[in-house]
Amino acid sequence: MNSDNYKIERALISVSDKTGIVEFASALTGLGIAIYSTGGTFDILKKNNIPAKSVSDLTNFPEIMDGRVKTLHPGVHAGLLADLGKETHRNQLSESGLLSIDLLVVNLYPFDKVLEQDNASHEELIENIDIGGPAMLRSASKNYKWTVPVVNADWYNQIIELLRNGNCTIPEKVRQELAGEAFAHTANYDCLISGYFNKINDVEFPEKFSIGLNTKFQLRYGENPHQQASLYGNFDKIFTKLHGKELSYNNILDIDSASKLILEFDTPAFAIIKHTNPSGVGLDESLVKAYQKAYATDTVSPFGGIFVVNRLLDLDIAEAIHGIFSEVIIAPKFTDEALALLTKKKDRRLIVMNFELLANAIRYDIKSVTGGFLMQDTDRKLQDDSQLRCVTKRQPTQQEQAAMLMGWKVAKHVKSNSIVYSSADRTLGIGAGQMSRVDSARIAVEKAKQMGLDLKGSSVASDAFFPFADGLLQAVEAGATAVIQPGGSVRDEEVIKVADENNIAMIFTGMRHFKH
Repeated sequence: MNSDNYKIERALISVSDKTGIVEFASALTGLGIAIYSTGGTFDILKKNNIPAKSVSDLTNFPEIMDGRVKTLHPGVHAGLLADLGKETHRNQLSESGLLSIDLLVVNLYPFDKVLEQDNASHEELIENIDIGGPAMLRSASKNYKWTVPVVNADWYNQIIELLRNGNCTIPEKVRQELAGEAFAHTANYDCLISGYFNKINDVEFPEKFSIGLNTKFQLRYGENPHQQASLYGNFDKIFTKLHGKELSYNNILDIDSASKLILEFDTPAFAIIKHTNPSGVGLDESLVKAYQKAYATDTVSPFGGIFVVNRLLDLDIAEAIHGIFSEVIIAPKFTDEALALLTKKKDRRLIVMNFELLANAIRYDIKSVTGGFLMQDTDRKLQDDSQLRCVTKRQPTQQEQAAMLMGWKVAKHVKSNSIVYSSADRTLGIGAGQMSRVDSARIAVEKAKQMGLDLKGSSVASDAFFPFADGLLQAVEAGATAVIQPGGSVRDEEVIKVADENNIAMIFTGMRHFKH
């Protein structure tokens, strides 16, 4: 017996999401395929005059325990698992008075949708863990040569077309594809459940770690045009695109970086991001002035950059930024007048960011490496106040302390090695991603000079310790009067000595912010 030529005679249908099921079942009936069903699915089929039989007709056993036990029975699983290519299996079905199930149509209790509800109780989530559905899908998928598993309603029309054109047969290649999709579906389902239990049991790094995510959409390409890419997860629930071209892989990375940076600021802030690095950040009660401060840090990099604010984006700020080419503009909300202006550029993406969801969503940082993944909890802390200490003879002034904190917030989000010159309300020079810290310091000074910005009286933030005094000496030469850095170098005393000799106030945070 060849599975390619095996005719579908019986189907078992048990679906939570009943979209399209009546039309699908009606078409199966029209092809002479007998239908067995359960619970609510059986009721809706009978209501629509589809001659379905109850699953109890297969099991000779009633549904019990509020429907918890109905398909976990040899009358179901023998029919799903029977290898009809083996005479012994066919004989055992016959001797036991059981029937083969040739087509299984199942989707699962909506645990994922209930999990997304803010007010869902633990008891409600537990009741939405499907047991019989995954068991049937796994049985049918293992036995795909003889039982066709269908878990996705998008297949309904294609299945009917194949049955009509193939004398009620389904090619083995299609069966195999459906089996793979079913196993992926149950695996994802189990990941969501295990993730929920890890969360309520405060398990941060389980021995076995799986991620349950659905594809949101296929991206045009990845980081470069020759790379394929997809977006998974709930990104679209945190960031809503109001206007513009579809988001690219690089846009999404930049949006992620911009949103994490802007979360650091409670006061009105404007930041400009380029290739995941901030090119400038400004603070002011007026977002227009905050933008002007951020833009002045680097007037070249904002071209094609990402603009982000943490306040309502109104017409005034929209008019200020409209003339500059930007890939993405992000805000918690846009006024109608601002949207009317900004949407005149059809390709520019306008994104609404949900701050509350964003803050709760940032839990893990996962990176792929050859042969596996690295996982860490996200760097959500800025500093530990109990570890902050002034290590120099001179204490920082209040203004210097505010400037150091401003630079420290930004340096945390600049690729290492990072050096940030700042005043209390703006960045003045940013050096990012160099192999040596002294080079980052040099670049920060050079960029400030190019922009005509005076670094006298500024503060310097370094994401990690100064390994030598040379970086500090550059800051002194540039005119900085205060430095904030983690400390922890074997040469700390040497660096502190140079700071004291130059009347520099220096704070050690005891916490570094490497960003590779």
